[in-house]
Amino acid sequence: MPQRNVISWSCLINGYVMCGKYKEALDLFREMQLPKTNEAFIRPNEFTMSTVLSACGRLGALEQGKWVHAYIDKYQVEIDIVLGTALIDMYAKCGSLERAIRVFNALGFKKDVKAYSAMICCLAMYGHSEVCFELFSEMTMSNNINPNSVTFVGVLGACVHRGLINEGKSYFTMMIEKFGIAPSIQHYGCMVDLYGRAGLIEEAQTFIASMPMEPDVLIWGSLLSGSRMLGDNKTCEAALKRLIELEPINSGAYVLLSNVYAKTGRWIEVKRIRHEMEVKGIKKVPGCSSVEVDGVIHEFVVGDESQQESEKIYTMLDEIMQRLREAGYVSDTKEVLLDLDEEGKEMALSYHSEKLAIAFCLMKTRPGTPVRIIKNLRIRGDCHLVMKMIWKLFGREIVVRDCNRFHHFRDGSCSCRDYW
Repeated sequence: MPQRNVISWSCLINGYVMCGKYKEALDLFREMQLPKTNEAFIRPNEFTMSTVLSACGRLGALEQGKWVHAYIDKYQVEIDIVLGTALIDMYAKCGSLERAIRVFNALGFKKDVKAYSAMICCLAMYGHSEVCFELFSEMTMSNNINPNSVTFVGVLGACVHRGLINEGKSYFTMMIEKFGIAPSIQHYGCMVDLYGRAGLIEEAQTFIASMPMEPDVLIWGSLLSGSRMLGDNKTCEAALKRLIELEPINSGAYVLLSNVYAKTGRWIEVKRIRHEMEVKGIKKVPGCSSVEVDGVIHEFVVGDESQQESEKIYTMLDEIMQRLREAGYVSDTKEVLLDLDEEGKEMALSYHSEKLAIAFCLMKTRPGTPVRIIKNLRIRGDCHLVMKMIWKLFGREIVVRDCNRFHHFRDGSCSCRDYW
């Protein structure tokens, strides 16, 4: 383009974010700030900043997000409701709920249904159900702001993460009867998840049968979550087969179905599934954990040796695991469903991506510095136990964002209360 303005830059940055290229979006924003010979300085607007904040939140790049917030203040960009909501979302996704609450409170009388919904959804992901419900009451009763469908996704999510069956039923009914909001597939998914996680598999299946629309991937995935927690392999298998029908190249569904067969010792079925994946060219998505240290994002995958300091990281991890064993840690090898001996299973557990990430953080950050990890898959039970023990032994507050929710490890326990 012969000339580029704030709109053209912002559109391209937003395009990168929409395509999941968050690092590239941030690189483009930095390029936008560089002095140009034939162009005047282009000052970003509220839309630019909200898009950049979205990229920071997706990456879990707290330091970069804080820099963007400082940039907003420096250039006196107005923090309207859209930008304020983007800041809330960014801080919460980066594992800094305190800052998200601070921004929310600073909005004062500007707060609308979008700001309330963003805050409620954030609190739900952290497992703060009571505060969610209080905020919902404040919004609807004190401030007379009607909730929308997103608000109820947050409120129902708060019920799911604490197993609050009666409250979930009540809010679902309230949404329809009091506020006239037709439930979407997300709301039905929350209810199926709520029943399933509470061990009410029959109720979940009855609820699915009563839905006015065909169950999609979200619904079968919700049923799967509950049945996995209970060890109900029959329901797991049925849900996974439906998932594969709907998404024939969903690698996660194939892997989980393989695991179900492995749990019951059906190794011929395991080999069949793996062969089917190979024939179809379906590859397992590796567990990946990322951390931000000194403003730089570092990514780790299971058994990762690509880091410059891999040898030091593994040495550090071995030292951590040794200290944990001396403190009474025993690895939970039930989660490793490969056909390995116990020693091999322990080795497979030791080098999970989140353990490598935390070893790197303990190496690179000062004692007492909080550790924030972004995980692309669900955190495993063994890693969950390790995080609790690391807090006790190393005095590190740890926040893990996995694909389902946040886990805040502090005072030797987790905010999820071991219900996830």
